[in-house]
Amino acid sequence: RLRLPMTLSFYIGRHFMLTVLATLAVMLVIVGLIELLELVRRAANVTRPIGFGLLIEMTLLKLPTTAEKIYPFAVMIGGMITLTRLTRTSELVVARAAGVSVWQFLLPGVMGALVLGTFLVTVMNPIAASTITRYERIEGKYITGKASLLSVSPSGLWMRQSGTETIHFKKAEANEYIIHALRMDQSNYTLESVMILLFDSAHHFIGRIDAPRAQLLKGQWRIENATLSTAQGLPSVVPEFLMPTQLTLSQIQDSFSAPETFSFWQLPGFISVLEKAGFSALQHRLHFHSLMAMPLLLAGMLLLSAVFALRPPRRGRTGIMVVIGLAAGFMLYFMTNIIYALGASGDLPIVLAAWAPSLIVMMAASAVLLHLEDG
Repeated sequence: RLRLPMTLSFYIGRHFMLTVLATLAVMLVIVGLIELLELVRRAANVTRPIGFGLLIEMTLLKLPTTAEKIYPFAVMIGGMITLTRLTRTSELVVARAAGVSVWQFLLPGVMGALVLGTFLVTVMNPIAASTITRYERIEGKYITGKASLLSVSPSGLWMRQSGTETIHFKKAEANEYIIHALRMDQSNYTLESVMILLFDSAHHFIGRIDAPRAQLLKGQWRIENATLSTAQGLPSVVPEFLMPTQLTLSQIQDSFSAPETFSFWQLPGFISVLEKAGFSALQHRLHFHSLMAMPLLLAGMLLLSAVFALRPPRRGRTGIMVVIGLAAGFMLYFMTNIIYALGASGDLPIVLAAWAPSLIVMMAASAVLLHLEDG
């Protein structure tokens, strides 16, 4: 077969990249408008007035994270538009008549998809992680009114709760507390190496509790061998101290920062910290591996676009094939969500759940193209 000239390779590759980027831009505008309308609806149900400018800022902050979900569709649709246009102008027809195989003129697009995927994961993902973190802070402050209860760091985990039931601590009353612990055993809801700081309704420090363990029961913490300290008196030790709380284990788990708030470069370190603290990091591991698989997924989506777009105009029904291709893309999206859900629940190995969609698309598209090209 004829070797594809470098000039033609750059020409085809440029067509792919420009069309994919233009498709991504159009999709982001559409999705951004939908996100803005949803935020306007949510803001209408909040008693505190929220300016329209803030809603636009929140939309722009969320857009980079939303874009990560539509990258594969942008590559697929952009690939289909490019191949359909080049076929209708007979450029690919002439190239194939000259001995250029389907693999040769798809190679520039595949390489471009791999490069684009690598750029999106290593450069754009940290930006998206930063913007979605700010978005969640604004959302918690102005719309949901819920701040994160839990923070996990190399020094252990920190929990804060205010507005709780009154805690009687020696001769004072506390309405707010901060808990620090080295780790949590989720099998019995027990914190290890616990320190609790107590504050009154005016945020003045009242006292401190140190204990080897604190178990979360229904409506209260049961703290064993607690050392009670105040700023004025000497410490005292009690065998058991019961402290009322409104926290539940599900609330603690829901307070974890979403995997999307950590960049590709931060995730390995946070996963290690999370597991040392005694919590499951399945969702964060899944997100990390899905980011690693992103370049391969984009390359597979481009090959999939060729399956439905490489149809000679004389055969007709090109539009129908494009619609079928879009339907296949959405079916893949739902299949991917199901596989990710199985991985997040632990029913599938994380590596398999994260890489399976990319490998399935790549192998299926390659098999169909081999059949169409070589029979």
